[in-house]
Amino acid sequence: MNHAMLIKKTIWLLLPLIACFCVIPDVSASSTKEFLTPKEIELIQINQEILIRVKHYLSFADARLRAAEERLSGKDSDEGDPLEFFTPEEMVDGYYRIIHSVMMNLDDAFRRADTLGRKKVFSGLKALRSSTESSLKELEILKKIAEEQKKEELWNLVNKAIDITNGAHEGAVEGLKKAPPEPDKNKKDK
Repeated sequence: MNHAMLIKKTIWLLLPLIACFCVIPDVSASSTKEFLTPKEIELIQINQEILIRVKHYLSFADARLRAAEERLSGKDSDEGDPLEFFTPEEMVDGYYRIIHSVMMNLDDAFRRADTLGRKKVFSGLKALRSSTESSLKELEILKKIAEEQKKEELWNLVNKAIDITNGAHEGAVEGLKKAPPEPDKNKKDK
């Protein structure tokens, strides 16, 4: 009986993430360029543990937003920068695809995880929540720059990135509401 209740709670936990997949169109359908660098792909392949993977993905996403803003502000990339040959539009599309990957990874990890694994998923949800909060600010800056520079394709991509970021944030917040309470660290064991 308790197992059935746990399964129902699990389904409700991931429902916001799944709903986000259904509502937001995939901008990557027309993209043919790989959105991760070879080094990033290697890091993801090596690190199978969900929390480490999520943290890597989120750092890749953040790097794309920063690099896109720098390019749009006139700063050239440094020689050897792994994102050197990506346009701002490709970086925003890459950001979108990375956030989508994070959501899929968390969903998959939660479905397959035992109790210890779920704790790591909840930690991943915390990282996603925090990252999306700061990313939304960056995306608003990119949207303003796209408007000022009359870059319609970029503006559209930024809006799609904002949509998926909002969905990922809402899903993380809802998922964390269902996390088991953390033990009070101030209480001493008796």
